[in-house]
Amino acid sequence: MNSIKSFSDHTQCGRLEVHLVGGFSDDRQLSQKLTHQLLSEFDRQEDDIHLVTLCVTELNDREENENHFPVIYGIAVNIKTSEIYRASFQDRGPEEELRAARALTGGPMISIYDAKTEQLRIGPYSWMPFPHVDFWLQQDDKQILENLSTSPLAEPPHFVEHIRSTLMFLKKYPSPANMLFPGNKALLYKKNEDGLWEKISSPGS
Repeated sequence: MNSIKSFSDHTQCGRLEVHLVGGFSDDRQLSQKLTHQLLSEFDRQEDDIHLVTLCVTELNDREENENHFPVIYGIAVNIKTSEIYRASFQDRGPEEELRAARALTGGPMISIYDAKTEQLRIGPYSWMPFPHVDFWLQQDDKQILENLSTSPLAEPPHFVEHIRSTLMFLKKYPSPANMLFPGNKALLYKKNEDGLWEKISSPGS
């Protein structure tokens, strides 16, 4: 909220609009809990917020052979036209394994994009060595899917491969500090003229 409002300090018109998309009727009801937390948090805000799109939990659920799956896994927004559309992403951005390693070791969700500088700022991160990493790397796809996913039946096809590569990364970098972040500085990326992310030098490096 603060990030969005920082771009409209002098705006006298318009309104704050929210679009919530995601989740499904999962067995552990994690989607329902998260949806409730999000709606409660928006309700607590002092600003007048308009809920425009709500496609969550049961509203984003399809059933196949008595198993539940999301209808929509991802969305994109055209910021010039405000069009919201269903999307899948082949490119998941810079340092995917590094970001995934942080998440798998329990790092909280954070925003890595700075809209004012139009840069991705990644790290510096730290984590403890992942417990039993060799054990997990020896497991078959079924074991990884069942034990390292919150919704095994609903994961996209690349999930197990993604987890394996993340585990390999954690084995290679059990403690990331100076190996991945020289001088304890963030890794910075900015899009070039072709729309591709390019690494840029950190200030003072």
